[in-house]
Amino acid sequence: MGHQEKHLKSSEFITDIVIGISDGLTVPFALAAGLSSAVSSNNIITTAGIAEIIAGSIAMGLGGYLAGKTESEHYQSELSREYAEVERIPEEEKQEIREIFSEYGFSREAQDLLADELSKDKDKWVQFMMKYELGLEEPNPNRARNSAATIGLSYALGGLIPLLPYFFTPTPLEGLKYSSVLGLVSLFLFGFFKSKVTGQPLLQGALKVMIIGALAASAAFGVAKLFSS
Repeated sequence: MGHQEKHLKSSEFITDIVIGISDGLTVPFALAAGLSSAVSSNNIITTAGIAEIIAGSIAMGLGGYLAGKTESEHYQSELSREYAEVERIPEEEKQEIREIFSEYGFSREAQDLLADELSKDKDKWVQFMMKYELGLEEPNPNRARNSAATIGLSYALGGLIPLLPYFFTPTPLEGLKYSSVLGLVSLFLFGFFKSKVTGQPLLQGALKVMIIGALAASAAFGVAKLFSS
């Protein structure tokens, strides 16, 4: 049976989900916890929570869209510059190819051969320089749009989880009890998933995410309690 390597790769889609749910679980959870110590009506908490989730989803989605557009624009700018350089200063660009291969231990003869072969095809030449000189991969043309949708929806989904108990409980403090359990369990599971995706220690990563969320909610609760009194 042949050797099989298993590598867990974090795709752009998973990365966007992690960004959206991470903030979605934490911010509305902290907001609801803070309001629970300052108001006497669950309607106020659910209204404020939904408003925050909508605003947060739009803001996070817009941030993802702008990041995706910036990445695409940066790549196209560097691509145009690289095409111009292989036209204007081809020998200097070929020397850069040699330097790249020299770092991998290739002999001078092999460097010259590889540089000459790559320079025969301008498109492959430029692609090589983009990847190995600049460390840039061509982004998905739909990256900005997909990122905005994924982050925004993930934020909304994450934000609804700690807010749900307030729809079914009579008082804010009662809602906070169930919200805390639901929110902390969700943060733990999310931290576990995030750690698995990024190759980090599972239990340590899950506990870290849960503790950060708990601290944020506790701080919001305490500050709101202090000012309301």
